[in-house]
Amino acid sequence: MRSSCQVEVSLDRFTPGASTVQRLRLESSLMIDPVEFQRRGLYDPDSPNAEDRLALLRWLEDHGVSLDEMVEAEARSRLTDLLGGRLIRPAERFHLTELATRAGIPVERVKKIRRAVGFAAPESGVGVYTDGDVETLRVFEAAAAFFGDRAALEFTRTLGSALARVAEAALSLFLSNVEAPLMTERPSELELAKANLEATKLLNMVPNLMDSLFRVHIEEAIRRSQDARRVTRSYDTAWLAVGFVDLVGFTPLSQRLSVRELAAVVNEFEARAFDVASDNTGRVVKLIGDEVMFVAPTADAGCQIALTIAESCARNGSVRPRGGVAIGDLLTRSGDYYGPIVNLASRIAELAIPHEILVTAQVRTDAQNAGSLIFEPAGRRMLKGFDEPVELFAVTRA
Repeated sequence: MRSSCQVEVSLDRFTPGASTVQRLRLESSLMIDPVEFQRRGLYDPDSPNAEDRLALLRWLEDHGVSLDEMVEAEARSRLTDLLGGRLIRPAERFHLTELATRAGIPVERVKKIRRAVGFAAPESGVGVYTDGDVETLRVFEAAAAFFGDRAALEFTRTLGSALARVAEAALSLFLSNVEAPLMTERPSELELAKANLEATKLLNMVPNLMDSLFRVHIEEAIRRSQDARRVTRSYDTAWLAVGFVDLVGFTPLSQRLSVRELAAVVNEFEARAFDVASDNTGRVVKLIGDEVMFVAPTADAGCQIALTIAESCARNGSVRPRGGVAIGDLLTRSGDYYGPIVNLASRIAELAIPHEILVTAQVRTDAQNAGSLIFEPAGRRMLKGFDEPVELFAVTRA
């Protein structure tokens, strides 16, 4: 019976000129005995899937996975994605104290930075860190020295939050489009493990893709910032149109539809919002359930985005969109926007009736010369958080 340590060996080196039968006998002697798999809780020869499980264990063994690694993965119900997981961060792992030592900063400082990224410190004695984490800490310290600690932590939180969403989206992509359809066919554990490995290999392409897209987005962000600050001359605010569109009837709809059907509605809403905003030189800031928040460089663009999103959602028939648009000085922080104008746009969106887009008087003034929009008086309304009535207009296409 072979021990649990991995043995890498060339059959040709030990058996030059050996026959096929001889080679197979030598190869089998180097394989882990099924009895050892059984003893370690990995394999039950009497189970219905015994043949499938042994095939998976052999496949993992062929790829250099040790017996101890298999046992650890099995304890966490991660055997089928063990090999794929190894590709994500293939490096030596070490403990928190070692990470702090290699980075040259105190342990508490490491914990603070890791929390900003979105990670809690693991249990004592658990080795999860790599040389990549050391480099991350060094980059952070360089940024903190240049921008200040508070600003660097703020940016790190934004970066961590964005990357967490990207990671969740990547996982969802695999679960919805690979694992879910595969599971309906009752796949073997080996088939599932192979699918996981192939999907993980694709992840290696993501960093290069992100680098390219990030540089393009930086160029666009600089352009938008320069355009928006021509009015305010401020480094903390930007003169932009901000809008909200939400879906009336989404809650009762969510109770009637299956999870997959509801996901299709949400995906369509998000896709339309991003496409429409991009086509009108705007940007989706965030999606909050059944509501989208966007910004645009002009009042006209803001109205066009709100109207187009609402029109596309109205075709669904099961939801009734409504929205609000305001324009003015917006406080910019970490890729998001705040301030009275943002609150105003949110409040008037809540006030709008289904299939209506309400806008402020400033939006009407700035956009009425565009010629493609009609503004009908919607009265002066009292809004929560505002001391004086706000004059509003309902915007439609000419």
